[in-house]
Amino acid sequence: MVSAHCKLHKMKTKIKIDIVSDVVCPWCTIGYKRLEKAIDELGLQDRIIMEWHPFELNPHMPPEGETILAHLSAKYGSTLEEQKKSQKLLTQYGAEVGFTFNYFDEMRIVNTFDAHVLLAYANEKGKQTELAMRLVTAYNTEGKDVSDREVLKAEIASVGLDPKEAMQRLEDDDARYTVKSNEALWQRRGVTSVPTIVFNDKMAVTGAQPVTVFKEVLSELMEDVAD
Repeated sequence: MVSAHCKLHKMKTKIKIDIVSDVVCPWCTIGYKRLEKAIDELGLQDRIIMEWHPFELNPHMPPEGETILAHLSAKYGSTLEEQKKSQKLLTQYGAEVGFTFNYFDEMRIVNTFDAHVLLAYANEKGKQTELAMRLVTAYNTEGKDVSDREVLKAEIASVGLDPKEAMQRLEDDDARYTVKSNEALWQRRGVTSVPTIVFNDKMAVTGAQPVTVFKEVLSELMEDVAD
């Protein structure tokens, strides 16, 4: 027989979700928005503990960045026509989950390490998801350079965090080392592509899976709690 106390404990059990991603990764944004939709449709908003972890798609990207067209051509050999087709598809998928991708020819891939340092800072303040969405919107929708510290400072302020304290964190060697260590940790765990979304430290989903897939995973985890 299950005691009333045990039942109450199970009712309040949380699902821990770790999201390994990069702020300039469009599929990460789509994956998160689909996950968010699954959480909302299942009414699990109050049952989720979420944490974002760093993954740099281009860790050696120089400060000036590189146009997306030139970068993808060099990295994957994709033609302009293929890239335009991909951007159209991403724009469509984004619209389906209420997110706007605004691609333009001079859009640049930039270095995202500082952004990840600030996301770690925001996690300490309980604002990590809010800042993550602010940064991906700044980059993908508003065409801002999220490697520019003035842009980062403004976005930090926009989510109600202390810009001065946050900017000091960017100069903190320990903070930067911690982010590097976190990146290496997830790579050792086998993460080679993003988004990688890990549920309760035991079930990983890679890629921007459909909402139905996320709902199945979440439902299965809730059943495990109920047993």
